[in-house]
Amino acid sequence: MILASGADLESINPLLTTHPLARQVQRYALLTTLVRYDTALTAIPYVATGWSWARDSLGLTLRIFSGLNWNDGWPTTAHDAAWTLERAMDPATGYPRQADLADMTDVWAPDDTTLEIRYSRRQRQIPDVLTDLAILPRHLMENIEPGDLRRAAWNQRPVGNGPFRFVSHQPGRRWVFTRNPDFPAGLGGPPRLERFVIAVVDEPTTKLAALTSGELDFAGINPAHAEFVRKNPELAVLDYPLLFTYAVVLNTRRPPFDKFLIRRAMMLPVNREAIVNGVLFGYGTPAGGPLPPPMAPADEKPPLFAPGRAIPLLGDKPLRFELLTVGSGEAALEQMLQAQYAAVGITAQIRQLELATYLDRVQGPTHDFDAAVMGVPGDLGAGQLARILELSGLRADGSRERLLRVFSDSTPAVFLYHARGVQGANRRVQGVRMDLRGELVTLSDWHVVSR
Repeated sequence: MILASGADLESINPLLTTHPLARQVQRYALLTTLVRYDTALTAIPYVATGWSWARDSLGLTLRIFSGLNWNDGWPTTAHDAAWTLERAMDPATGYPRQADLADMTDVWAPDDTTLEIRYSRRQRQIPDVLTDLAILPRHLMENIEPGDLRRAAWNQRPVGNGPFRFVSHQPGRRWVFTRNPDFPAGLGGPPRLERFVIAVVDEPTTKLAALTSGELDFAGINPAHAEFVRKNPELAVLDYPLLFTYAVVLNTRRPPFDKFLIRRAMMLPVNREAIVNGVLFGYGTPAGGPLPPPMAPADEKPPLFAPGRAIPLLGDKPLRFELLTVGSGEAALEQMLQAQYAAVGITAQIRQLELATYLDRVQGPTHDFDAAVMGVPGDLGAGQLARILELSGLRADGSRERLLRVFSDSTPAVFLYHARGVQGANRRVQGVRMDLRGELVTLSDWHVVSR
């Protein structure tokens, strides 16, 4: 089975990558996690077969599955999980979700099947990061300094413990994995696919042509092409929710968006329904806040479209700003925003940049931007809330509820829409389900049928 990715996986090491598909390959193919989510997004046992909380809700004890081996024959133990979490907590590692471990004060393994974690604050539930961070083999990596993990030999030829084994990687071209016949029945047993390939195809028309010719089994497609794909009897269109939100992030560190009323005025002229229908062909949900359904608060109000109410908030001076974005094409979304703002006298000057320059200006130490169109990947622990606030220049600590209040009260970003995934799929592959947990969540059940 061959699945297309628009870019290489960045890194196969879960301590180092933010690439959404790479993280799924880590969780569902090459490696394993302590905990998983079911279809109701409830944490359920996996490598951690069960757990118990201390009476004060500051201590968590997890019982670790016995009988799972690394591909080199070494057993997977609680010591591997403890080492992985310790490295994730170390700032020198650069783990992208280190902030989600801020409450974790200590982690240790008293024996091979017991993992102990202590927290500085009461925990209400299993932390989401335990469902996301895949376990790494301590015996192959413990002698590597945290700051050197990006250069570890394991990253080039990874030894895993998941339902698939690594075969090869051609940079910029493909990753190949094969069925792990020794994956234990207690964790689901060996997968049904013999071979799983990720092909790197960055050009949308090439990807579409390869899908329709049968060279690819799965490929993310432009919503504009969905009807074309649907007419092919060999193909199906899979439409599913994503944890991916588009927003215009406002830099509150400098004018004009250091003023609250100006930031509030930026929300009102944006017609999100028009954006979803005109740019996405309906494959999206207008965003009233930073969290997509069903994660959004029950009392969240729908996005307000009231251009006339923006004008009094702008004052007497004309509002002009630079709108940064990534790419070099027609920028349909940005042009639609530009036109909607122009209708109330706001001038948005679109500036398209290549990715590295964009990231340097927006995320670099100088934060040299007025406003930036950004696709924000999320997680079921809502870690994206802090990331957006940090980029905008506002304080980003506290509970989810506190962070949501900051968004509501301070307007550091204009949320546009919550994306939906659109995949073209060859009907010969069965057992596929894609949802908020990811495209590969049921990968072990995928199988090829003769047609």
